[in-house]
Amino acid sequence: MDPAQTAALARELAGMLRSIAARDEQLAEWVPPRRVMLVSRGPSMRALGRVWRLGALLLDAEGGLRETGRIIRVEETPRRSIQSATQEERILQRQAARRAGFPLGETVVFDADPIPLDEAALAAATAERTGPLVLRDGEVLVRWAPHAGDAALAPVEGYLRDRAALLAEPPRGT
Repeated sequence: MDPAQTAALARELAGMLRSIAARDEQLAEWVPPRRVMLVSRGPSMRALGRVWRLGALLLDAEGGLRETGRIIRVEETPRRSIQSATQEERILQRQAARRAGFPLGETVVFDADPIPLDEAALAAATAERTGPLVLRDGEVLVRWAPHAGDAALAPVEGYLRDRAALLAEPPRGT
């Protein structure tokens, strides 16, 4: 499947998932801390829309694909104690999501860069070994495990259709 066909498939799947109201997640942009009139404002997030998580890719309502980015669930901030830097960072991210007004329990995805689906951009990303999509001999492949190398490449059509089918009809108990 070439890049143009991949873009058409993404639009088709977005329409299908939208029509059945498949479970989606909040897409957001990180807003760094700032000062407003001598008042410090902590970091926050800005809503950008909704996306469906399809494994290593995100699909937006217009059929655009994005990298998965960072994912948090909005929760109450736990009591402070000695924690690792990673835990502190997650707490800061959850506080930023709460500040943005996202409800408790919401899944928020941020730092999710758009993936251009033109041949030149995919060829450049392939050469630089960045991003989840790879262009090989004119065919778009998805790297479903980011650190697994070429062993984790799969044809994008089957991958996206399978992941969309799981969202459309989730296994019982999930």
